[in-house]
Order: sequence, then structure tokens, then C-alpha cells
Amino acid sequence: MSLIDGNCEISTTKSKGSSVLNRAVTFHASAFQFQKKPYMYSAAFDRSSSTKKWFNFESAGDSIKGKVRQLRNLFESPKIPVSLPEASPLSQASSKLKHAKSFGTESILDASTIRLPPGNEDRVVVYFTSLRGVRRTYEDCYAVRMILKGYRVYVDERDLSMDSAYRKELQSVLGEKNVTLPQVFIKGRYLGGADVIRHLNEMGELRKLLEGLPRMEGRFVCDTCNDVRFLPCSTCSGSRKVFDEDGGLMKRCSVCNENGLIRCPACSQ
Repeated sequence: MSLIDGNCEISTTKSKGSSVLNRAVTFHASAFQFQKKPYMYSAAFDRSSSTKKWFNFESAGDSIKGKVRQLRNLFESPKIPVSLPEASPLSQASSKLKHAKSFGTESILDASTIRLPPGNEDRVVVYFTSLRGVRRTYEDCYAVRMILKGYRVYVDERDLSMDSAYRKELQSVLGEKNVTLPQVFIKGRYLGGADVIRHLNEMGELRKLLEGLPRMEGRFVCDTCNDVRFLPCSTCSGSRKVFDEDGGLMKRCSVCNENGLIRCPACSQ
């Protein structure tokens, strides 16, 4: 037989059968050197040099952590130091109350520097809202009211959604413009919000704080306002306008609030 390209030689042996299915035909390939294709190893496809050029991995070492550190330094912006705001009077009072809990119930109220005006030493004052716009706030207000009613003490409930004067009063007492609800005052001294009341109630310390306050009858419900704490104004019938006979003009009623309501005289002692 003849050689093919001078590198492959074909050897045949005689065998019976068709030459197409004859497997005796064998190709013996010599050490054929395959040439490398120049376009597969050109410098244009060598990405290692371009990566080292832009990211300078050689200085970071061959470890993966070094490469990641270099990439992070390229894309991360420098951290700017943030100055912490000054603590508000409300946060300072809350921190004092947290430290005073381990010294007894009397020290909790003594540590509070926020107090209501005189005349509220014989009651519990709760600032809350009856609106259900924010579910979490409404649930906290409802829970605190139910906890305090379980001790059968007189609770002066001040609904900020019914009278905006209570909001201004609470803001002036706490010294903050944005206040959270509910807020509880016992014997004229600030105690805290819903989390503080729940914690003291579970630990059994709330009962000690309420000792000495006047008690109410069981299941007491005001027959006049049905525990709403407000009634329509009897002077203007809730219209917020009265007729001035001297001037012959309609004037703003000075008895009721912006909603035409007044505090219930039966339950607001």
C-alpha cells in the first residue's frame, strides 16, 4: 500500500467478507505533530495581562483573599464618620428608669425627672389614641388600658385623637415634638410606654406602684359617656358656633374643642 501524506500507512490483510465491514484495515499513525493555531494563542486573548494592568493583582499576592480585598477597595466608598445626636430628655429619662428597676419600685418613680403639672398625684394618666390608622399603635394603647383597668384604679384617659390640646400638653411635658403612644404617668411622674407597662405587669412590680391610689368599683362604666370620656358640647350642640346677640354674628364656641366636644363631667374628676 501507499503512504498517505507521508505520515499514515495503511496495512491490509486478506479476509473474507465485504471490504466495507472489514475491520482488518488499520491505520497506523506515526508521531504526527499537530501545529498550534496562531489565532488561539495571540496576545489579544491573553486576559491575564490586562487584568493585572488595571487591578494590579501582583501586589496583592496570589491568594484569593488578596484579590477580593483589592476589588473591595476599588468599589467601596470611604466611610464618613457620623456624629451621634444628643440624647433627648425622653431618652435620658428612659435610660434612668432602666437602671432604677433593679433597686425597687419606689426608685423607679423617684428616678423620673419628667412630671405632670400639679393636681395629678392621685391618679394614673394615660395618653393614647382611639384611632386605628396604625395597627401597632392602637394595639399598644388598647393593651395598656386593659392592663390598668385590671387593677381597678382610676385612670385619667386622655385621647389625643379627640382633643388636640392633649397632644400639645404631652409634647410640652416630654420636651419632644414627635411622641409615641401610649405614654403612662403614675402619681404625676413619667413611667414609660407600652413595653415598660407590660414588663412591670409581668414582673409583678406594677401592682406595687399602684398602691395608695383610689380604687373603683368592679366593672365600672360611666353611664353618661359609656367610657368615651367626651360628650357633645351643650352650648353649641357640637357645631362649634354660637350666635352673638350683641354683634349679631356667629362666633366660635369657647367651651368645646375643635371637634365640638367637652370632657365628660361624670368621669373626669
